[in-house]
Amino acid sequence: MSGFLAGLCVAALPLLAAGFWLGRRTTRPRSLGGLGTPVEHATFETLHTASLAAPPLRAGLTEETARKSAGRLRTLLGTDALCLTDQDSVLAWEGIGEHHKTQIMDRLAGPLENGRGEAFRLDCVEPDCPVRWAVVAPLTVDDRVHGALVACAPRESAVLVRATGEVARWVSVQLELADLDQSRTRLIEAEIKALRAQISPHFIFNSLAVIASFVRTDPERARELLLEFADFTRYSFRRHGDFTTLADELHAIDHYLTLVRARFGDRLSVTLQIAPEVLPVTLPFLCLQPLVENAVKHGLEGGTGQVDKSHISITAQDAGAEALVVIEDDGPGMDPDWLRRILAGEISPSGGIGLSNVDDRLRQVYGDDYGLVIETALGAGMKITARLPKYQPGVHSAGRLSRE
Repeated sequence: MSGFLAGLCVAALPLLAAGFWLGRRTTRPRSLGGLGTPVEHATFETLHTASLAAPPLRAGLTEETARKSAGRLRTLLGTDALCLTDQDSVLAWEGIGEHHKTQIMDRLAGPLENGRGEAFRLDCVEPDCPVRWAVVAPLTVDDRVHGALVACAPRESAVLVRATGEVARWVSVQLELADLDQSRTRLIEAEIKALRAQISPHFIFNSLAVIASFVRTDPERARELLLEFADFTRYSFRRHGDFTTLADELHAIDHYLTLVRARFGDRLSVTLQIAPEVLPVTLPFLCLQPLVENAVKHGLEGGTGQVDKSHISITAQDAGAEALVVIEDDGPGMDPDWLRRILAGEISPSGGIGLSNVDDRLRQVYGDDYGLVIETALGAGMKITARLPKYQPGVHSAGRLSRE
């Protein structure tokens, strides 16, 4: 879908450039500034202006985004006035003739209902107002009309009608991309909620049972574990941000392992080797903890019976433009075919290990090249590798949480 939208944007650019050039020829002449022919100059200005108009539109169609983009869109068309509307009102007006807002909204019922553009004459009692015609082009997302782009000019023009339609299609593409971004965000939030639901029940039960066992025999130890439990759950159930830092995720893992070691004692040993330079790296929230939980569960509880002892190693290395995180256990391992079916969603794993959830979220955020790499075999333990880009557009941490 995103490739098709990008192709549509590229295909529309020559028409936008032509409309821009013709529109600018009706206004004051400008120096080409050594950029070549008039068409080459118009293409450059079109690309530059479109690049400035796109970011606000990628946030959706609101009064604020319409206000920020309307001036750039008017420049693309070279018209006397331009407005953006939703289904009910004018969101932003750029240029002269703003007193036509009510008249234009009265005429938008048809285009907003049927999704077809039209041009019509504007009645005006002000003799000095040059705006006499309006060209309406609906803004659609998934065949639903969200609003309209209206270009106003002194006279009817077939070129303006076509150029307005092309600009409206380009705006619609930006709004559709915004809709996809919002859908992606909602999907990530839903998956985080699902992951929380998977992790929470058995972990909460086991942690509270361990804490309760120390209440009479070692109250200070029980208090310390209760604080660890509170910090971990506060992090796991926080309500803001899809992303966190590697430092914060490892801090939460430390709380988790403290509670796990209180339960298993000497049966579990953990080695951490973390490069300080990768601690600020941003990654999807609650992404590594399920991998550590998987290592604990299958290192100590996997196979046909209980394992006497298990060792888990967690390393985070600097790999140039990426951070390389490896979580490895020496447990009984897993049949690779069985693991493949789990990651493909064909089997629901018991115990809420969340491997497929983490793999899906990494691929959604960074692309298919950044899914989990899992090496395992029966009797050979399990090694999980996650590659994290140090920088990814749109990936920003919500900030570190402090103990209240």
